[in-house]
Amino acid sequence: MLRNDLLQSLDSTLQPQLFRDYGPNGLQVEGKPDIGRLVTGVTASRALIEAAVEADADAILVHHGLFWRGQDGRVTGWMKQRLALLLAHDINLLAYHLPLDAHPELGNNAQLARRLGFEADGRTGDQDMVFLGKPAGPEFASASALASHVEHVLQRPVTLVDGGTVRPIRRLAWCSGGAQGYFEAAIAAGADAFLTGELSEPQAHYARECGVAFLACGHHATERYGVSALGEELARRHGLVHTFIDIDNPA
Repeated sequence: MLRNDLLQSLDSTLQPQLFRDYGPNGLQVEGKPDIGRLVTGVTASRALIEAAVEADADAILVHHGLFWRGQDGRVTGWMKQRLALLLAHDINLLAYHLPLDAHPELGNNAQLARRLGFEADGRTGDQDMVFLGKPAGPEFASASALASHVEHVLQRPVTLVDGGTVRPIRRLAWCSGGAQGYFEAAIAAGADAFLTGELSEPQAHYARECGVAFLACGHHATERYGVSALGEELARRHGLVHTFIDIDNPA
């Protein structure tokens, strides 16, 4: 399909104009006009670009692109290396950040909930980025039981601050990636536990003082599923050959 048609399809699905974001959504690096092979991944790292070259990709679709608000702007070092690979192989780079977190079906939060067995029934926080809901099955007996479940599903360790209470987890809030700043909104919404990717210093104190569990489940680990689901949907709609490539990241 034509690059511009793919962009139109993505913009129609993700509605990036509705979000105040930290960088440009959409086409970040222009490559060949015709796209038949699409590679998806979490971050536009050199490792992902090299893997996409090996896969003979015409376009790469990621959650974390190359350009962010407040960057230096000079094309040196790692930026030069990544851009040089894309330009040398005429590969398009497309990136969608907050729109991909927020999509109610294909987004990171929706897909994370699907894997963890959560049912969403509301939202809160700035730009409604925090999903609210409950376990689709039996409630979790404790925050520790919830953390064990998440570790099993995501196949990585979870950092748990349990809030100092032992009680069933009935009300959940979650937001993928680096969303620790939304913890207070989750507390105000009545959550028993909040799941995100990262933990910063203040959140441990909030958890203990408010009695709400905080689970840091990995920035990369919580954002693997949206872009993969989006790639599969684009392949289904438009007859593309799609490959999701997971570049391991302990963060």
